[in-house]
Formats: sequence, C-alpha cells, structure tokens
Amino acid sequence: MLKVQPQPVLQISGKASLTGEVQISGAKNSALVIMAGALLCSQSCYLSNVPNLVDIDRLSQVLRALGVKISKKGDNLELNCQDLSQYDAPYEIVSQLRASFFIIGPLLTRLGIARIPLPGGCAIGARPVDLHVRGLKAMGAEVFIEHGIVHAQLKGNHKKLQGARIYLDYPSVGATETLMMAATLAEGETIIENAAQEPEVVDLANFCRAMGAQIKGAGTPTIAITGVERLHAVEYTIIPDRIEAGTFLVAGAITQSEISLYPVIPEHLRAVNAKLRTMGVQIIKEDTQRLRLIPGVLKPTDIETLPYPGFPTDMQAQFMALLSVTQGNSVVTETVFENRLAHVAELNRMGANIRVKGHYALISGVSQLSGAPVMATDLRASAALVLAGLAAEGTTIMQGLHHLDRGYDDLEGKLRKLGANIQRTTLETPLF
Repeated sequence: MLKVQPQPVLQISGKASLTGEVQISGAKNSALVIMAGALLCSQSCYLSNVPNLVDIDRLSQVLRALGVKISKKGDNLELNCQDLSQYDAPYEIVSQLRASFFIIGPLLTRLGIARIPLPGGCAIGARPVDLHVRGLKAMGAEVFIEHGIVHAQLKGNHKKLQGARIYLDYPSVGATETLMMAATLAEGETIIENAAQEPEVVDLANFCRAMGAQIKGAGTPTIAITGVERLHAVEYTIIPDRIEAGTFLVAGAITQSEISLYPVIPEHLRAVNAKLRTMGVQIIKEDTQRLRLIPGVLKPTDIETLPYPGFPTDMQAQFMALLSVTQGNSVVTETVFENRLAHVAELNRMGANIRVKGHYALISGVSQLSGAPVMATDLRASAALVLAGLAAEGTTIMQGLHHLDRGYDDLEGKLRKLGANIQRTTLETPLF
C-alpha cells in the first residue's frame, strides 16, 4: 500500500483585524529577468533586494547548469558569468519555470547559440514564444523548434546578431525583454515597436544600462537599442514588487483594516489604486515610498485586465476575492490569459456567487464568505484564496502551496506580523 505524503497547507482563521506596516520584497518578475540578463556580462553582477522564492532558486539551478557561479546571502545575489560555456538548458528545471526561457536572448547574443526547452510554469493559458522567435529571426538568427526544444544560432558567417526593426503584434513582456537583451550586444541598432511598457521592462533596461548598454525609450511603446562590444560588472537593486504590494492593499481592504506598505513605487500601482479608490478605499501617499490604506464601505466596480499601464492580470484574482464580498454586481473581464479564472470555483466553494461566461466573470457580492478546504490553481489564485480566507467566517485550509511559494516571499509571515491568524502546517490525509 502506497504511503500518502503529508500535504503542506495554510490554515487561515478569518475575521482577524490587521494593523501595522508590511515590508514589500523585491519584484519577482524583475529579479528573474535581470538574473537572465546577467549572462550578458562576462564579469560579476551583484544584485540586492532579490526575493526569497522557489522561482529564484529554480532559475539559479538553470544558470549554474550553464556554468554560472552563484552565491546568495540574504536578499543579495552574486552571479559570476565569466565561465559561461554551456548553451543547453536542463529540461527538468525549465519545464517548471517559464522565466527560464529569458536566457535564450543573452545566450544567443553572447555565445552565438542556444538550445532551450519550451517553458513551463502556471497553467493559466497559452503563452507562446512565437513573438520571441520571430524577433530573433529578424535579427539574423536561425531558429527552429524540434521535439520541444527551441534551437537558435547565428546564420552563416555572422559573428553577431544584427540590428533590426521589430514590430510586436502584441506588447508581450517576455518578447520585449528577450529581444532587448539580445540587442544589447548586436551589431547596429534595434528598434522594438509596440513594446511592453511594464515597470519590470524598465528595470531590466536600467540594469543593462548600468552595465554599459545603450537603451532608450524603455517604458514607452518604442525602445531603441544600439549594440555595444561588451558589458561590465555592476551592482544593482531590484525594484519593489508591485503585485505583492497590490495584494497587501487588497488584504487591508477585504479585512477592513488600516495598514501601511513600504517600500513601494506608487506610480507602479496607479491602476490598482484607482480601482480601490473607486470601490471606496482611501490610499494615502505618506512619502515617496510609503502608502497607507484606510478602508471604507466597499462599492462594486468592473475590471478589465490589460497590458501596463492598464489593470494588471496578476491582480485580477485578488480583486475578485474582494468583489465577492462587495455588495452589488461587478464584472471582471480577463483579456490577457484565457485560463485565468480557475479560482472562481474555489471562491464559490467558500460561498461566493460568481458565474463565468467565456472570459467574463459575473460577481454578485455576498455578505459573508465561509471557511472551507480549497486548492490553489496558480500563483495569483493562491493569493486570492488567502485573502478570501482572511475575510471568511471560520477556518480555511488551502492546499497547493507550491504555487504560493513560487511568487510570494513569506506571505503568511508578513500577514502574521499584521495580526492575521494564519499558519503553515501539514495534513496526513489530502483534502481532495
């Protein structure tokens, strides 16, 4: 008889009031791509404010397999890419982490060859790499996919990628970042049109510029990169995580609690803050890096996810938890990922009244959620279920913590410091 392994779970007792200040960690989506960007430099890169996440550890394993020496101390990371020699990324790790595909641009532009398995990650919908491939081909690479492996190499006698004008059919963050990194060491100028404008794209551009890259226009729809011969060592600090910050703002709103967040970049939270204000919540900018949330009577609203500076898809699930306890009717439209409504069934298990029709979620607010056993289906869904548990009557037990640990640095520890009754434990018998 097979022995069932104990399941790690979060046990959340609802209705606790939160108070105090929470410290926001470095941005997951910046740290991952900047770690990949370190491959562009043949010296050491020193990164600070790196969050402690499973995804960071996984990408570190990928980079070590390529010959990178990595040392970690607290939230500091040193990456020495002097001995970069391998261009085959290990399938068993890449298949678990979509961000590992970022390495194709730096490897190709530095070594002239890269072989990367098609990436994995959260099952939230199709995230094809065709824009990445088309852009690399425009820069003179030969790229083909065989047996789930993306093969890329320089064509003919070319020793470098060639500058090109690239128009993205969709402002993909991954494609923008991949092509921007590839262009830093290319010959001539590369123009990326309809580029993603997310803060993480700007953070990567600032990191590359700190190493000596010539990049203009990051944060706008048109980015111009003039290739340079080489990049040099750098010390760089990762920006705060706007999605973690947004998640804690919703935690304050859903528990009717006054809390402060530090450090944050308020401009990165414009869309989130605007929606919270529309719903009756006050957001006060206490200084350049600190926000205070003052709760209010919640009002329904409609949300449509869009590329930055629109409302972030990574905050959709958390707001759905909030709207589920907001009296009145709301509509959430998910335009970015087609499978990103799997958390609806779990919220309904807790007593929410949400109906899904295509990529729309129709929410009729209820007066009370009830604690229940729930299963996290992806990273942001896990955060939404934690938030729902904080507001619910009774105890919520959440499984699927591997999703949460991919993208939140000690979420339950930070919530406990604010007064939440939440703890990580194990169950001998699975709930599902």
